[in-house]
Amino acid sequence: MPQISRLLGYLIFFWSNENNEPIHVHVCKGKPSADATKIWLEDEPRLEHNKSHVPAKDLNRIMKWLAANRNLIEKKWAEHFK
Repeated sequence: MPQISRLLGYLIFFWSNENNEPIHVHVCKGKPSADATKIWLEDEPRLEHNKSHVPAKDLNRIMKWLAANRNLIEKKWAEHFK
């Protein structure tokens, strides 16, 4: 479970058993799990689901951070999964 960053008290991370899926991150507070909020990194970050119940205000800020740091996330994804 590689950690990408912490933002607003949320952990942004990869779940290690999902390397056959397109680039995405999970977001949660507390203990990481495969069911944490999932965000795809396509042309723009896209919410897959919000199972961690991240409030909309926080989620919007996280999505903006993801868009601004896409290159960093892609690099970490490549390092971890390839």
